[in-house]
Amino acid sequence: MELRQLRYFVTVAEELHFGRAARRLHISQPPLSVQIQKLESELEVTLLRRSTRHVELTPAGTELASRLRPVLADLDECFVDLHELENGQRGRLSVGFVSSANYTLLPAAVRQFRSRLPRVALELRPLTSAEQIDGLYNGDIDLGIVRDTPPSATLAVTELLAERLVACVPSAHPFATRSQVRAAELLALPMITFPHSMMPGYVDQVRSLFGSAIGDLRVAQQVIHQETALSFVAAGGGFTVLPESVTHLQPASISAVPICEAPLTSLGFATLPKHEAPATAIFLDCLRNSSAHLSETTVPETTALEGADGHLSAPH
Repeated sequence: MELRQLRYFVTVAEELHFGRAARRLHISQPPLSVQIQKLESELEVTLLRRSTRHVELTPAGTELASRLRPVLADLDECFVDLHELENGQRGRLSVGFVSSANYTLLPAAVRQFRSRLPRVALELRPLTSAEQIDGLYNGDIDLGIVRDTPPSATLAVTELLAERLVACVPSAHPFATRSQVRAAELLALPMITFPHSMMPGYVDQVRSLFGSAIGDLRVAQQVIHQETALSFVAAGGGFTVLPESVTHLQPASISAVPICEAPLTSLGFATLPKHEAPATAIFLDCLRNSSAHLSETTVPETTALEGADGHLSAPH
């Protein structure tokens, strides 16, 4: 028994006319009659009563047609779903991101992705860069938006956005009125920094600002979230260094001052090429579009997105 025989029979049962059924199926009438006869032979029941004037269903034919319609409809839906899964048009995509992406690239990219692939469930997970790398290798996320993370033999990282590092200082401090400040001058203040284990690339880049004078740096506090670092700065606890794009989060009691020796810090798109989900390429395209828009406007988005746990303040 073949699936096409069942489809043929249901069409004949709906039309009660072999000629019309054949036209619907885009086949000629003789092969249609042959397939119906084969189906009856295999089932060992008579499904149709035929005459020169009309065709009618037998009780067995009526029963089979009523049973087959929902089955064939389910099969058709299943085949569509399988095709969409294979082509990345359906399923789930888990995205890790650092919080600075949440205020720059991510909102516009997510809106575009959901418009292009509405049947793909998008899971957003705020994680540090280090946590994202672990998540990629463990299979917990499909892709990550990381900061200052180099590629490796198995990890692909595509740069999306490069920006300056700035010093966040209390607005009452003399540095707040400066157009820029040298890293060596910042050593006069204690620093609020972030754990190296959680964001090694970013912390190494910040430390490199101070060169051989790194030993003179006084760390007042290590924090996990950039909002916490800003709170300590606002309270007069020292300074912190953040990407320029996220400084719009700061309260009026804090000023962001460019650091003249600061290198660029970058956001990148991280994947394991051998394990990319089908929808990954579409999401990367959405991120690139968002990055291009940011480059044109130079104004970061102010509408943040919640992650899967509703938390916004993952580290940089």
